[in-house]
Amino acid sequence: MQFPSPLVRGTLVSRYKRFFADVVLDDGTPVTAHCPNPGAMLGLNTPGLPAWLSRSDDPKRKLAHTLELVEADGGLVGINTLHPNRIVAEALAEGAIPEVAGYASTRREVRYGQNSRIDFLLEHPGRPPCWLEVKKDQSYLRRDLKPDHKLWLEVKNVHLTRTKGLAEFPDCVAARSSKHLRELEAMVAEGDRAVALFVVQRTDCDEFSACYDLDPAFANGLDRAAEAGVEVLIYACDISVERVSLSRRLPWRR
Repeated sequence: MQFPSPLVRGTLVSRYKRFFADVVLDDGTPVTAHCPNPGAMLGLNTPGLPAWLSRSDDPKRKLAHTLELVEADGGLVGINTLHPNRIVAEALAEGAIPEVAGYASTRREVRYGQNSRIDFLLEHPGRPPCWLEVKKDQSYLRRDLKPDHKLWLEVKNVHLTRTKGLAEFPDCVAARSSKHLRELEAMVAEGDRAVALFVVQRTDCDEFSACYDLDPAFANGLDRAAEAGVEVLIYACDISVERVSLSRRLPWRR
């Protein structure tokens, strides 16, 4: 995912009311930027952190700048929660996620479940009945899929780390994400595939864990979803001030 315009560097002064961030640009100009992140941003909202902003010339926007990246723990961290879907869309188009490759069509924001929209629905009209090999404990189980099965793909942004090398999600109570897990389970029960894909917008993590202390309901729900057949994928990113892209799969520490 290429940033639409060159990013400008500054220093974070304050992040407040969830969606606002005051930043002083390197040339001394103070700006208020849109902060597209509803989470707590633990460790990434500290005053004084270097920050990178994009700028839009759209006259309809109330805020011209958007907070995109923060420099923390020696590297760049993507805080824009809108970007993972764009990153994944490009990766799907390029066949860069082998675990979900082979489907003929991809649709976005399709309604399903209890008043929800799935991030990506992958389909293959006329696909014959097939089966999926699912790892459970130390063995593999075969799960049959219905004819013309679909793949329901939900994407989550990950930017929290509190232990060196360990990416964590969520960084606050995430009731909506817990609901998504239950809805993915329902798709599996109907004979489809369902995938929870966690996009780690950091370059300093080698594994992933759910946050049992910050949101035990989500963490336990992720365990239950996996036991029910929901596939859990975690991918790290390569990040620069020009672009962000998926790089490699990370293991899940349970």
